[in-house]
Formats: sequence, C-alpha cells, structure tokens
Amino acid sequence: MDLAARNLADLQGVIDFLDRNDQLIRVKNPVDSKFELAGVAKRFEGQKPVLFEKVKGYKAPVFIGMLWNRELLARIFDTTSEKLPLVIAAAVGGWQREPKEPVVVDKGPANEVVERTVDLTKLPIPWHALKDGARYIDSGVFIANDPDTGVRNASIHRCMVKGKDKLAILLDMSRHLRDYYQRAEAKGKPLPLTISVGVDPAVYMAAIIPPSGAPMETDELGIASELLGEPLKLIKAKTNAASAIANAQYVIEGELLPKVREWEGPFAEVTGYYGLKGKRWVIKVKAITRRKEPIYHTILAGKEIWNSVGLLAEASAWRLLTGLIPGVTGVHFSHGGCGFYHCIVRIKKTREGIGKNAILVAFSALPAIKMVTVVDDDVDIYNPEEVEWAMATRLNAEKGLVVIKDAVGHELNPSTQGGIGTKIGFDATCPYPREERYERIQAKQVDLSKYQIEGI
Repeated sequence: MDLAARNLADLQGVIDFLDRNDQLIRVKNPVDSKFELAGVAKRFEGQKPVLFEKVKGYKAPVFIGMLWNRELLARIFDTTSEKLPLVIAAAVGGWQREPKEPVVVDKGPANEVVERTVDLTKLPIPWHALKDGARYIDSGVFIANDPDTGVRNASIHRCMVKGKDKLAILLDMSRHLRDYYQRAEAKGKPLPLTISVGVDPAVYMAAIIPPSGAPMETDELGIASELLGEPLKLIKAKTNAASAIANAQYVIEGELLPKVREWEGPFAEVTGYYGLKGKRWVIKVKAITRRKEPIYHTILAGKEIWNSVGLLAEASAWRLLTGLIPGVTGVHFSHGGCGFYHCIVRIKKTREGIGKNAILVAFSALPAIKMVTVVDDDVDIYNPEEVEWAMATRLNAEKGLVVIKDAVGHELNPSTQGGIGTKIGFDATCPYPREERYERIQAKQVDLSKYQIEGI
C-alpha cells in the first residue's frame, strides 16, 4: 500500500498512474471555468477522472474525479473496493499505536514559485453549480495550530472567493478548526492557517478523518504518513507559523479574522441541495505559492464526497463495531445516504437483540449519521436492491425500529433544525434462530465457460 514507494505521494504521480493504466479522460477543448467545466465533469461522474488540459484564461490545467470511482480509488491504495475501508482503518490503528510524525522542511514543490502579488483570480478556481454564489475552493486542506497547545489540525472546508485576497469559509459545528478559531477570537486574535490545494489521496484521507478516529489533541496528518509509508513532508509558511503540504500544487496562506463576518453561499453541497447563504467567517489571504507547473484540483459535489467521507466513516464504524459487537462482517455508507447519513451494517446473528446493539454503536461512530440499517450476513450491503429487499421482508416495524429524538446530526442536512433532528435505526435481520420461512431461494451453481453461448 505504501503510496510513496509507488510514486503516488503527490497529485502528479496519481495522474501519471491513471494515465499509464488507461484510467484518465483528457478534455482537449478549451473550457470555461464558470459552469462549463463542472458541466462536462458531471457527464463523467463515477467513471474515469478527468483532466481539463485547457481552461479559458488560465495556464494551469484542472483535474477532477480522483475520488468518485471507489474501485479506482482502491487500486490507488493497492486493495479491493470492499477491503478499502479496512485498509484505512488499519492505517488509523497503526498511527494510534505508533504515530509517524510529519517532518517540516523549508522548501518543497509547493513553494517553488512565490507569487509577487496576491490574486486568487489568477487560479483556475471553478464556478460549479448554477446557483452557487461564486467560485469555490472545495478540495483545499486547511492546516492550523491549536492556539493554546500548538497541536496541528488538518481539515477540508468549502471556501468562497470574495476578492483577490479574501475568502469566506463555512466552519461547521463540532469541527476542530471552528474550536481553534473560537478560542483565538475570544482573545481578539486572528487564527493563522494555510490551504493546500492539490494533495495526494493519503493527505486527503487524513484531513477528513472523523473526530472519533483523531481527537483534538492529536495531529491527524500522521495518518497520511502511515498510508504513504514514510513521514509526510510539510513546508513552513512564508507569512505565518502554520505549515502546509510540501507536495501540494498551490498553497494559500492567510488568517481567519476575529469578529468579522460576510455573506457566504449558496454552494452545491454533499446533500444534493444548496448550502444556503449566511453571514460567515472571513480569511484574509497574505501569500500564494505554487509549483512551477501546477495542476489545479477541484471536487464535484456528489460521488467524490460520498466515496471519501463514506470510506472514512466506514473505517471508523468498523473499528467501533467490531470491538463491541460480535459477528460484524461488513459496514457500508451508501451513496443514497450522501456518504455519511445512512450506515448499513452486516452481521452474522448469534442472538436476538444484537441488531439493536449494533444500531446504537453505529450511531456513535459519526454524529452526522441519521439512519442505521442492520442486515444479515447473506445480504449484499453494496447492492441497494438487496438492502431494500431485507427491509421489505425481514424488518418487523413493531420490534425492529430504534428512534432517537432531538439528537445532534449534520447542520447541512435540511431535515434537521440547526443540526438537531431525529435518528432512526432499522433492525432488518431475521429472527434468531432463523425460521424456515426465511430460507433464501438458491439456484444451482454452474460454470459458464463450459457452455457455447452467443450474444453475451
């Protein structure tokens, strides 16, 4: 899996890997970064990633889709789609037992060029959905230090371009960066930070690890070191005490201003709805550095986010469930559940009631989870038809429902009120011991290679 040894420790290496394996779509025509680029990308969502070689008005190409194909992402991590969350979970566990700390150096590819003037409009930042409020940076890894302890935090947030040197950011509730900012603001001080745009998959995965996997007192970038197989390299910022990803394509340096709010939004969010406009936090940009020949990386709201957050949620839920619930054989966060609202758990049932226990444990893996469905080990949890079939034929609504009212959820889910809503669990398992009426139909197993068949 060691990504560094396989030359996958930066975005260029990933693009080269995709190209060598015929897994890259190249768009040769010039495209407009306002709506057109995202519109073309949407037609390929879930297939091969796309490299837009010519973006009107800009020198740098734009790459999209690194995360929207789970099978392809598994190939990058040298595993299978089903085992990918287990690989991530193992890396988190390895980091927790024996952390591999990142190393900070003075120079790296990400600061080969220091822009003479700060001008965000020179970056090919796309305008994604038709009702978005502006251009958005949506794949940047934010790095800041705890204002009290100095512990480093990495996270990803949506960031609206407000001008040449100004960004507006949404700081979700319960995020570590928001906690850092609130404590800095209480002292009347800005919070220094960097935004690394165009990072490798290991860094991206580390930056979206749920709090249950990386508490506030830990530096989750060590998880990237675990996945890379060597210490992650960081570079010192030019204008503040924060650090940035050495192999990034661009680094934006700035500070979150205290007591300042400006309008931000709407933005096409993970939910499939627009995140609404509101008065939100402001970043003053102080410097921009980049590679000599950078490739701008952006994310399309949808399968990319569902895959990435789903994988990390699966890894977190897997570690919790297998530690507390006997017989768990699989965990999946469905695309229909936006990658982290619906958790599906597969168990080999050994006693009655264990399904409800699994529901309660699964809810603790991630506050955003709204629904948990537990099924037997003969159900394919990656097939929505199979899961629905289990719910339709095995769920006893009188006994199998778990309802939790007024619980903390995800504030971007429109079914909540300010992030507070009702969670529901479905125990769609057969009664234990399984009765004859629940025996599944089976057909004879045959080897099609022994038959002469036309028209396939």
